Amino acid sequence: MRTYEKTHEFIKFSLDLRNAPAALWITLGECQSKCGDISSITLPPDIAKNIQNLYQAKGCLATLAIEGNTLTEPEVLQHLDNKLEIPQSRAYLVQELDNICAGHRYILENMGEIRAGKLALNPDLVKKLNELILAGLSLEEGVVPGRVRQHEKQVIHYRPAPASDCEFLLERLCDWINRKTFTAPPGMAVVYGLIKAVVTHLYLAWIHPFADGNGRTARLLELLVLQSAGVPLPAGQLLTVHYHLTRSGYFRQLDQSSRAGGEVEPFLLYAAQGFRDGLATLLERIHQDQAHTLWQAHVLQTFQTQTGPAAERQRRLILALSAADQPVPLAELPDLSPFLAKVYAARSMKTLARDVQTLIQMGLAEKGEAGIRARREILSAFRPVEPAPLLG
Repeated sequence: MRTYEKTHEFIKFSLDLRNAPAALWITLGECQSKCGDISSITLPPDIAKNIQNLYQAKGCLATLAIEGNTLTEPEVLQHLDNKLEIPQSRAYLVQELDNICAGHRYILENMGEIRAGKLALNPDLVKKLNELILAGLSLEEGVVPGRVRQHEKQVIHYRPAPASDCEFLLERLCDWINRKTFTAPPGMAVVYGLIKAVVTHLYLAWIHPFADGNGRTARLLELLVLQSAGVPLPAGQLLTVHYHLTRSGYFRQLDQSSRAGGEVEPFLLYAAQGFRDGLATLLERIHQDQAHTLWQAHVLQTFQTQTGPAAERQRRLILALSAADQPVPLAELPDLSPFLAKVYAARSMKTLARDVQTLIQMGLAEKGEAGIRARREILSAFRPVEPAPLLG
């Protein structure tokens, strides 16, 4: 009998979800459906790339912030765009960010082989991710990036698996995760991938095989498993984002999972619900970008046969107006952009009123008590019809 079997009896490498609550399966089904919706959406490459970059930044920020890194989302985006200037005293924060990005790149660069079954989840791969995470950082004595720890460790109130068993447990985890137990039937890739990702995370947290970087390694493994299951690229970051948004709940769930004798279901439900909510937010963002792109195309098509200064003013006016969240009073329309401010400064208010009336006649704008607004809803082809009031 190995030492961990006495000290960590809950590390059993078994999973039985036959009695899992209905809420878990409903949530997992929603995740499968929403991932399918996202995968089927078409977007211009530049917009899709912007969304991917944004969610990569969110994922990087989340996994680092959980560990105490203080970089902000704008700073992460600036750094990914090679525009961040930061004082030397905070340089180590950027090094931590670069390391997470290196882990992301490694996963994506090897995704073809992973999905083809040529590169299975194995101890060397896990060690490689830990090595990338800790590269170039100032570490405590005894911490070697990518090497299984040789000493005992205490994490707040939790004492991880014995150091003498860590190598064995890491091998057992990889062997178990690669078994047919986690092989998805047709149409269930996301469901099984999500279960597999969360279970991998949970077991790595219980084992804590490395002297440092276990949480970041576990969350990178989640990303790897989700992407290998075919989850859309930006959605791969959503679990990590959820853990960050609910940081205290995240640590509480991890703690309770070990205290409850290795009970997986509560943590799995917590993770799945956060993933589903993240997918809903991502879908909303994609639909907004899609609607904006379609609206711009519709405006350009509407003005396609019209030329001259007046048409140019009106086109620029409706495009600027479409970015406003609320109706804009007539007198404030020139403030929507520098171009409008300049062009209407040289003209009378009658010209502005005429341009607005033209846009109304074209069906692109609408005037109300609060001001003028763009009629973007005309592109919502199948929106529900407003019910007529009942006659008393």
